[in-house]
Amino acid sequence: MALTQEQIQAKTEELKAFIAEQKGSKGPLMPVMQKAQELFGYLSLETQQVIAEGLDVPVTEVYGVATFYAQFSLEPKGEHIISICTGTACYVKGAQALVDEAEKLLGVPCGGTTKDGKFTLEGTRCLGCCGLAPVLVVDEDVYGRITAKDVKGILEKYQ
Repeated sequence: MALTQEQIQAKTEELKAFIAEQKGSKGPLMPVMQKAQELFGYLSLETQQVIAEGLDVPVTEVYGVATFYAQFSLEPKGEHIISICTGTACYVKGAQALVDEAEKLLGVPCGGTTKDGKFTLEGTRCLGCCGLAPVLVVDEDVYGRITAKDVKGILEKYQ
């Protein structure tokens, strides 16, 4: 769901207030970026510029941190995040078939977000659930020992 201009302005003001609180502390960039990600769901160029200006750092520094750490996204995410583990144990147990099925059902490649903004499909490395391989996670819900046939029913729960 897209934010209104008023919502964007309110969140930007909240971010600026947080930046002002953090500015004097040691190493404020990461906490500020995490707050921005929490507020907006991703770090747009505009948000990165607000951070850079507020902390008196080059926008290239903000961008460099945003692209280095996997926790940050430069693109909006869907309402539900689907993560499919492609680590060794899951891959050997059939994770690629899960990825293929999810891509087919959602109509987006891994790393993409559906046009309606409902789902983002991500491939991840080890989720620490090797005994449940292969593993698919929707938001915080973990589904283990599944097959490609199970993917449709799982996704339907989140429609």
